[in-house]
Amino acid sequence: MITVENLTKRYGRFTAVDDISFTVRPGSVVGFLGPNGAGKSTAMRMMTGLTPPTSGGATILGQTYRSIPNPGSRVGVMLDAAAQHPGRTGREVLRLTGIQLGVPRSRVEEVLHLVGLTDDEASRRVRNYSLGMRQRLGLASALMGDPEVLILDEPANGLDPQGIHWMRGLLRGFADRGGTVLLSSHLLHEVQVIADELVIIGRGRLVAQGAKEDLLARGGVTARSLDDRALVAAAGASGVTATETAGGVVLDTDAATVGRLALEAGVVLTHLTSGETAGLEEIYLALTSADDREGAAA
Repeated sequence: MITVENLTKRYGRFTAVDDISFTVRPGSVVGFLGPNGAGKSTAMRMMTGLTPPTSGGATILGQTYRSIPNPGSRVGVMLDAAAQHPGRTGREVLRLTGIQLGVPRSRVEEVLHLVGLTDDEASRRVRNYSLGMRQRLGLASALMGDPEVLILDEPANGLDPQGIHWMRGLLRGFADRGGTVLLSSHLLHEVQVIADELVIIGRGRLVAQGAKEDLLARGGVTARSLDDRALVAAAGASGVTATETAGGVVLDTDAATVGRLALEAGVVLTHLTSGETAGLEEIYLALTSADDREGAAA
């Protein structure tokens, strides 16, 4: 289990993580989401003892990460898959990890097979690895100690569709056997497929958390039109909360009301999705629209 309580990190006047609290339970995969710069990586570094919090804290399996004896044997961490010595082979990287953790040398070949790195690939220097191979090696390092908990920052980055499908099955199987998984990713479709719960932050603050189905079900209605600004104005005039996002206008009402508003305002609707079928991308864009670095599409 991972328990985060009022976790905060300030750098001078800048607050990177602002009083966030959530729990990741055994047997579950929790998707940890937010725009670039929202504070996800900083929060994960605090959870794993790499960055001291300004206030609040996090425990893993009932202890702070630094208090766990031989923590790599219980908590698998992958925060930066590129942080491997480029001059060593993949197998050498894992052998050194195994020595540090005190696991049998045979574990190296087990995890190489588990993450799908061939004997030829394991014998190559890490400097010659593709991004996807580095991701597999980073995950192999996290799994070396046969941990109970996984904390992974963008583990699918650089994987091809087949690799992403493989990772989905690996993490889902880990959780189904009682493991605990905290997964940060920008691949929203994959998170929607695998996650049991979601934690979404923006500008360091918690903006939503809960069971995936509950968050998706309360998504209201997402509409696209030939004049989204006019639709937002019409909604506001009728007392309906509406947010213009890159994925369309998210309205806190039902589809029939949106249709009526559009008709009265003379706005042509081109797309309408009810909350029951809303995708994670639509909900995510609505919740984090204040942090959108790109702004509205031209």
